[in-house]
Amino acid sequence: MKAIVYHGINDIRLDDINIPEINENEALLKVHAAAICGTDLRVITSGHRHIQENETRILGHEVAGIISKVGEKVKGLKKGMRVAVAPVSGCGVCRQCISGMQVFCGKDIVLGLSTNGGFAEYMIIPEPHIKGGNVFILPDNMSFEVAAIAEPLATVFTGLSACEVKPADVILVIGAGPVGLMHMQMAKIFGAQKVIVSEILDERREIALKFGADRVVNPLKEDLKEIIFNLSYGRGADAIIIAAASAEAQSQSLDLVAIGGHINFFGTLPKGKDKVVIESNKIHYKNIKILGTTGSTVLNYYKTLELLLSNKIDLSKFISSKFNLDQYHEAFETAKSTSSLKVIFKI
Repeated sequence: MKAIVYHGINDIRLDDINIPEINENEALLKVHAAAICGTDLRVITSGHRHIQENETRILGHEVAGIISKVGEKVKGLKKGMRVAVAPVSGCGVCRQCISGMQVFCGKDIVLGLSTNGGFAEYMIIPEPHIKGGNVFILPDNMSFEVAAIAEPLATVFTGLSACEVKPADVILVIGAGPVGLMHMQMAKIFGAQKVIVSEILDERREIALKFGADRVVNPLKEDLKEIIFNLSYGRGADAIIIAAASAEAQSQSLDLVAIGGHINFFGTLPKGKDKVVIESNKIHYKNIKILGTTGSTVLNYYKTLELLLSNKIDLSKFISSKFNLDQYHEAFETAKSTSSLKVIFKI
């Protein structure tokens, strides 16, 4: 089978390898769609803690397809089922796992990082993913491409839930990349009265307007604080989602948030640039809740897929390009472009 394999930093190859063999507790997925995530791009350029030096890995954790083979001890799955797979499972017994936060399990198994992922014609669904409820059976009216990118939307659902977004809230999203735009649309579903997007890139601001932002701001040319306070009746943003790799935005957010508001440091800062100077008295006197969220619970993944079935949000418009595996170089370069949203391998 064809597979896009990570051989080391900046060494990605299209290899021809054997279709993997499953054991009695695993299932084999015929991959039909796998999306490129910013994490995949970072792994290619910087490596990852789950991948040891001189170890190879098939990347890709946003994946959907059809069950091709099922181990004899597997229950609930059958050959021919259309499924999507939540990427992270855990040991199942630690405090993090029993609270639903498998992403923090010290023995977590992550598709495309600690085990081979979906940038291939076939992928093993590991036993912990099956037993942990990570496999979601898809209805016929949901495309594989949309199902694949339900995973990043689930992380957005988790982030906004942590910010306790409510009807009548004014939300500020900093950064209009794919995840920032998903936050913008999901905040509307949560009931936000206004969603304001701050973005320095012209093409991203244009996309944000097309996707339904109530106000788009270029913070390099406009007074973001003045605009936020004017649109929030003088109180500031009830929740701020920083979906950009900006230490400056994290620091400045304390001046933009309302008393008692939430700030989510959602975007990852580059290593070596992750030190942020914050005026902590503002946290104290404004009763600000600063938090960070990463990944999603399996439950929130399920809720997100059910939300997609309700047609409350149209993920298909987030798909900007589709490629086959042979076009992997072009696909990764496209995914880096500021004019691109989600890039899909259609397999």
